Amino acid sequence: MAVLDPELMKIVEMRALNKKICRKCGAVNPPSATRCRRCRSRNLRPKRKVATKR
Repeated sequence: MAVLDPELMKIVEMRALNKKICRKCGAVNPPSATRCRRCRSRNLRPKRKVATKR
């Protein structure tokens, strides 16, 4: 089911994409993290936004 409301779409994107991914183990971490919750590595990256076709 597609989300059509632009305000709701912003909320959905923020919840889904506002995370950090550990480059060492792949764990999903909160955006405020400085270390990985699983392996304690400091090598974190923001979650990528995937381009959608419309």
